[in-house]
Amino acid sequence: MSRLRLNPLTGRWVTIVADRAERPSDFAPRTAQVEAEPGRPCPFCPGNEEATLPALETLDDGGQWRMRVIPNLYPAFDGDEPFAVHHLGPVHVEANASGIHEVFVFTPRHDGGVHLASDDDAGEVMLLLKRRLRDHAAKSHVRYTQAIINHGREAGASLAHPHGQLLGLPFVPGEMIDEERAFTRFEGGCILCVTIEAELADGKRVLFANDQVVSLSPFWAGVPYELLIIPRSHDLHLTDSDDATLRGVGIAIRDSLLALREVHGDLSYNLVFHTAPHHYNGTYHWHVHLFPKLVTTAGFERGTGVMINIVPPEDAAAQLRKVAVKA
Repeated sequence: MSRLRLNPLTGRWVTIVADRAERPSDFAPRTAQVEAEPGRPCPFCPGNEEATLPALETLDDGGQWRMRVIPNLYPAFDGDEPFAVHHLGPVHVEANASGIHEVFVFTPRHDGGVHLASDDDAGEVMLLLKRRLRDHAAKSHVRYTQAIINHGREAGASLAHPHGQLLGLPFVPGEMIDEERAFTRFEGGCILCVTIEAELADGKRVLFANDQVVSLSPFWAGVPYELLIIPRSHDLHLTDSDDATLRGVGIAIRDSLLALREVHGDLSYNLVFHTAPHHYNGTYHWHVHLFPKLVTTAGFERGTGVMINIVPPEDAAAQLRKVAVKA
């Protein structure tokens, strides 16, 4: 069973998952390929379905699967126990890491990727994600679901086959609480709706925009070529958005990655979906963060929380616009 431990210096939870250290790829040398055992059959490739737990959901095309959602073999969050905090000492606070941990295999191609998705597949990724989030929201012990895609070893990928993860948490993480507070404090309306208006008027940091979505390098970008993908409809939860909006966001993610790859090649990245916690009814606007792993987070950033970005977002957006698909 995974455990949650509270960091009393920050007020944020840390997840202790000893079982995940048993994964073949953990603690591999930095120069190694994503798989630490390259001769091992890929569990996410067609024909190796017996290497995974039974699928929770499958998108099928003429008898061949296009996308699968499966339980994670090494879950960081598992079980349906209610969230209960235990005080083990004056500064030792612990809780069960109950919840859900799923793997989203969004392509059967081992050498595929979001950047290679067709318009239809890019849209289907978002629609399947919507269905999974609705399923998580129906679980009483899950308060928030974090959807992510890690691409490349530097970004934390443990297998080369393209996939994402959905982690249903028994608590609302500190990053989301900070964003909720920011939306509540902002007096000019919705932070992201105003950001869209301001950035479109300025134009310097916008990669592309259409009726559904805007992709931009935010004014406050903390890492080089960081992108923020914002649906133009003001929806609290990803699950509130209509299919046209979700398809537009999926295509925008694909096209943003294509531009990044045109400039930097096959770079590692983290794709992070931020949506309001399940059943939250305050002020929020769901969105997607794209963090290229072009530099290393060093001691200053870790020690202070203050990021150092060596590429102004205006310059990053200008470079990317030159190669971007015209939406």
